[in-house]
Amino acid sequence: MDRNMSGGSGERLLEELVRTAQLASPAELPVVLNRYAEAIGLGRAVIYLVDIQQRLLVPLAEGEPALELDTSLAGWAYRTNSLRVEEGHSGGLNVWLPLADGAERLGVVELNMTTLDALKLRRCRTTALLLALIITSKRTYSDTIAQRMRTRPMHLPTEMVRAFLPPRSIGTGRVVSTAVLEPAYELGGDAFDHAFTEDVLHATILDGMGHNLASGIATSVAMAGCRNARRSEADLDELAGTVDEALAQWLPEQFCTGVFAQLHMPTGVLRWCNCGHPPPLLIRRHRLLPNALERPPEPPLGLPASLAGTARQVHDVSLEPGDRILLYSDGVVDSRDEAGEEFGLERFTDYIIRSTAAGQSAPEALRLLIHAILEHRHNKLSDDATILMFEWQPPDP
Repeated sequence: MDRNMSGGSGERLLEELVRTAQLASPAELPVVLNRYAEAIGLGRAVIYLVDIQQRLLVPLAEGEPALELDTSLAGWAYRTNSLRVEEGHSGGLNVWLPLADGAERLGVVELNMTTLDALKLRRCRTTALLLALIITSKRTYSDTIAQRMRTRPMHLPTEMVRAFLPPRSIGTGRVVSTAVLEPAYELGGDAFDHAFTEDVLHATILDGMGHNLASGIATSVAMAGCRNARRSEADLDELAGTVDEALAQWLPEQFCTGVFAQLHMPTGVLRWCNCGHPPPLLIRRHRLLPNALERPPEPPLGLPASLAGTARQVHDVSLEPGDRILLYSDGVVDSRDEAGEEFGLERFTDYIIRSTAAGQSAPEALRLLIHAILEHRHNKLSDDATILMFEWQPPDP
């Protein structure tokens, strides 16, 4: 392919890629991508998706080996969200580019070519950006993509809860919110949610009573009640009341703890309501501010009105640029090794602080942290461990 291909030809090929990819099944997507990549001089292309525990990069198409995320050059591209180039075995170049939809990291794409110049580099980046959007659109209804991202069977309660979960990471120019939860295939009642409306980030963490299908159902009902109230523009106390009523009506024997938070992105004002859950944590300038967000907690969600009271208390505080807020379930800090030593709040927050100081992005810091918690328990958690972190970083005036 002539590297000086006219702009019109390039636009036609780009249009063909988008149109054909829209109609292609996930299994056909690698073929469509390869046809386009070869036509514009980028050679052979391979799509790798990250598994749900963020340990492996798994090829979308059969026939290629999975790659270790922490030791491969492809993993470096994923972890740092940057392009990497290496010399191929046959003398050409292997180019690795991250696949990301905003803050959400999906995997990487490998492109093989004989030479790399500014024009090809621009085409590589454009292809990766488009491919991330295409994968995001297809994974909402594709079992093929879900299957490729799993390394073992998933328990039924986990399948139900994960169906409600949003992407791991979302972000704008002012804020990034990211979350992790384990055990990835045997969840009990933990869940998280985050979303944007106008100038507000909404963040939620929930912990259902028990570790069975009933606790997963309770968490799912609580999540649905939260979203229903949020999309009706309910205030935080009304939102918590909606969840209370939903659980009391449909699952009177179940309850959840949780934190509902709202961050006004232009001003940095944080509002939250804590319903029987561990209090949020505030990290500022690489230091945990002890008890900064600790307030008397409200009763858990779903308790009878006579116990829960009439109105939920909502608290507020003004954040500073760069502040990080942590919501977490008790399984994070209560996790014990075989000697009975807890992972602990100090180790938990110190890990975040060190990762931040080392320049790790928020999603990467949480990926490393949840793996450290798993290693503390030799990959066998006795309780769900869920962490949601968001960072307020407004643009300079």
